[in-house]
Amino acid sequence: MRKKYGLLYSSPILIFMSLFFVVPLLIIFLYSFRTNMVGSPTSYGLDAYRTLFSRDFILTTLNTLRISIIAVAIALFIALPCAYFMVRSSKKTLLLFIIIIPFWTNFIVRVFAWRAILESNGFINMLLERLGLISEPIIFLYNPVALMVVLAYTYLPLMILPLYSTIDKFDFSLLEAARDLGCSHKAALRKIMIPNIMPGIYAAILFAFMPIFGNYIVPEMIGGGREGTFMLGQRVANAFFRDRNWAIPSAFTTLLSGAMMLGIIAYKLWPHLTKKVKGVTNGRNT
Repeated sequence: MRKKYGLLYSSPILIFMSLFFVVPLLIIFLYSFRTNMVGSPTSYGLDAYRTLFSRDFILTTLNTLRISIIAVAIALFIALPCAYFMVRSSKKTLLLFIIIIPFWTNFIVRVFAWRAILESNGFINMLLERLGLISEPIIFLYNPVALMVVLAYTYLPLMILPLYSTIDKFDFSLLEAARDLGCSHKAALRKIMIPNIMPGIYAAILFAFMPIFGNYIVPEMIGGGREGTFMLGQRVANAFFRDRNWAIPSAFTTLLSGAMMLGIIAYKLWPHLTKKVKGVTNGRNT
């Protein structure tokens, strides 16, 4: 009887997920096999997937991967000490509130704010000119460095929150015990704390890397399609809006969704796999 009630209680969320998650993904998956533009007679094949593995797409993918990895590294370098400070602070609620505030602002508005800061007549150039450090504006926009910084800023809260949640569960008495045994504070953080919060670090990297890798707005507004800033999201958007070829964006979404699912599965299975490997190595040593 309880099983029937359980199915009844869970049916609303199952219906919602099926209608707004599973069905759209299936439609996208089917569209990825179309070999013609929208409005033409329907035919199917693997042309979109072949295009994704062409030389131009591979070069764009490698550039996107480079930008994404560096942006995630910048965000992690900032997010890790921020999360640690938040956990150790007596004003956790206030700091969490400050971290969540950016989500209340429209994403495009925040990117426009960065344009206002970085453009030729923006805040930084005006400040440098007032201080007499420059005689003519410096071009901060439309280069990979600006793009990486804005991408790291945009997804920084997504990295801080899982790190905060993981560090908050950490037993800080272990650090005190390590220092009592003669370990320095930095060595205790590196050898004891970091290994224990690795699941949170993996989750933070995953949460930030996937949206950065497929981002379109930030590269378009900050990079402008210039050399070294053209990312995969822009190429896919061009195929959708300019060429009216829906198969390429659908194929890209299918592959990206599959990669994300594999990443989540690997994240879930990683502790079990490491335990098995340790068990096998310990058995061999004995």
